[in-house]
Amino acid sequence: MARAREMMAGAQSTSGDVALRCDPEDAEVYLDGVLQGLCSDYSGSPRGLTLGSGLHQIEVKKRGYWPYTTYYEPSGARARLTIQLRSSESVPGGNTTP
Repeated sequence: MARAREMMAGAQSTSGDVALRCDPEDAEVYLDGVLQGLCSDYSGSPRGLTLGSGLHQIEVKKRGYWPYTTYYEPSGARARLTIQLRSSESVPGGNTTP
């Protein structure tokens, strides 16, 4: 019995998933450089972005917006990530109208 417990403890997975809330919702999600779908696909209802063990790069991109990049190592629990992309068309501190 003790041997079985040791084996089970060593087999615990450090995978997890990330629920994404993005603005805009139709931004594309990349996991480790591979397109996974739209941000709205991973809002946590019904599913999040599934991650295996180890460190992963998550990128959110949409034309006309600055991309967002972060790194995440799952801990076995669901994480929630809120991302608001900034328009690449606007000028910081300036007037955007001609």
